[in-house]
Amino acid sequence: MTEHGSSASGPLRRRLAPEAHRSNALHPGAWWVWAIGLGTAASRTTNPLLLGMLIGVAGYVVAARRTSAPWAKSYGAFVKLGLAVIVIRLVFAIVLGSPIPGTHTVVTLPEVPLPDWARGVRIGGRVTAEGLTFALYDGIRLAGLLICVGAANALASPARLLKSLPGALYEVGVAVVVAMTFAPNLIIDVQRLRAARRLRGRPDKGMRGLLQVGLPVLEDALERSVALAAAMDARGFGRTVPVPAGVRRATAVLTLGGLVGVCVGTYGLLTAAGASYGLAFLLVGLLAALAGLRLGGRRSVRTRYRPDPWGTRAWLVAGSGIAVAGLVIRAAVSDPAALHPGVVPLVAPTLPLWPAAAVLIGLLPAFVAPVPAESSQRDRRPQKNVKDQKETS
Repeated sequence: MTEHGSSASGPLRRRLAPEAHRSNALHPGAWWVWAIGLGTAASRTTNPLLLGMLIGVAGYVVAARRTSAPWAKSYGAFVKLGLAVIVIRLVFAIVLGSPIPGTHTVVTLPEVPLPDWARGVRIGGRVTAEGLTFALYDGIRLAGLLICVGAANALASPARLLKSLPGALYEVGVAVVVAMTFAPNLIIDVQRLRAARRLRGRPDKGMRGLLQVGLPVLEDALERSVALAAAMDARGFGRTVPVPAGVRRATAVLTLGGLVGVCVGTYGLLTAAGASYGLAFLLVGLLAALAGLRLGGRRSVRTRYRPDPWGTRAWLVAGSGIAVAGLVIRAAVSDPAALHPGVVPLVAPTLPLWPAAAVLIGLLPAFVAPVPAESSQRDRRPQKNVKDQKETS
């Protein structure tokens, strides 16, 4: 039964989305827009059932469209970080108390006396079920935000994302790429030198081994930096062209004003009171910032080799995340009690129907995004096994 089910899902998945290759690879910005949409929806609710659905949707899409690239392995680290955030939030609620009043006492800890200037802060004391429940809901929400960001990191190539930056951010993108590749190269150098010392029968642990390994590593890092600087200088890095003063002033006004609008809009979306103006400020700020970056790109003389296209599938992936965020925000405004279950009095959370259906829209990338080559090869293996069994029988 398992082999037949997997063999049937492989052709269905390939009919909905083609196998990924360099010419049809999904734009990395689409993955980030999708993940930010899920994260925005997670920030608008404390319902653990709805947050669990959002985390499940992100995990399913990552499992269906993750490649074997090194950055794709970061999703597990974000999940562990989310679990750690939940535990830390509960520990803080137990040790430092909770602002939520409660009548169901779970345990009473010894309270540490504090001076008068620390009035309002306590260590220990009564721990209530209402306070723990509120801390658990808040921790799950923070974990959901981290897991959504981890999904974007696991699905989008950082090098391709930085290559897609506008010309005004070209220098920043190169600096980020160099910084991101420094730590992996440093780790590889340390592992290589430690392996060489073990083969020669020399110690590679302890302070003595660290000192004898550190000097060659620093030497390699210095040589790599000099080679990188020479390559960047040979390619004309940092070369600009003169632009009129009016264009420079317009670029500064649009960029700074757009970033301020993005900050105000993001703050409004993350708070319950700012839902009415948050989306408008965010959209206007994004448009102004993009216009400023486009004008600022005139100073940078550069071309893109094989740029990533933003096609129909990228619009579908990004649109699914935006749809999830918009529908959940609307549900939070129209029915806040469903998305924020009460803890005083303590009641069991219920799954709201329409917000749950809106969250399921986030599964669309698992069916329309191009299938990684590794996944399609795994789908073909069960079909070959079933065919061999039939021929043997």
